[in-house]
Amino acid sequence: MKCPFCASPESKVVDSRPLEENNSIRRRRECLECHGRFTTYEIIEEFHPVVVKKNGSKELFDRNKLLTGLMKACQKRPVDPEAIAKEVEAEIRNSLKQEVTSSQIGDMVMERLREADDVAYVRFASVHREFKDIDKFMEELTKLKSERDAAK
Repeated sequence: MKCPFCASPESKVVDSRPLEENNSIRRRRECLECHGRFTTYEIIEEFHPVVVKKNGSKELFDRNKLLTGLMKACQKRPVDPEAIAKEVEAEIRNSLKQEVTSSQIGDMVMERLREADDVAYVRFASVHREFKDIDKFMEELTKLKSERDAAK
C-alpha cells in the first residue's frame, strides 16, 4: 500500500477491524519510511457471471434456478443436488468468465450426474437436450448403457 504522505510502497498494518456485516475490513497502517499513519479499507469484490440463454437473452447466474432443476432430476435418487450445484457454481466462478451459456452449465451438470446416477442423468438430459421423441431418448439410453458396459 502506497503511503499518502511520502509515496513509499512499504507500510505495516497496526490495527485491523471488520466492518458492516463482515464484508469489509478497516486497516490502520503505518509507513515504514516516514512513520505517518493512514487508514485503508478492503471490500470483497463480488463476481456475478451472466448466463446467456438459448434465445439470446441474458440474466444473472442464479444458483437457486440450477438447484431447482437438479432437485427435479435427482428426486428420490441417492444424489445430493446441493453438492452438484455448489461444484458447478464454483467451476463457473473459478473460470472468471463474465458470460457463460446455459448449455455450458447444462453440460457441466450432466457431466457430474453421469458419474453420480444414471437415472438422474437421463432425467436431466431429457430436459437439457430437449428430447422430442422416444427415439432420441432411447439413443441416449443406449449410449449410456454401452459406456457403462465398456467401463466394466
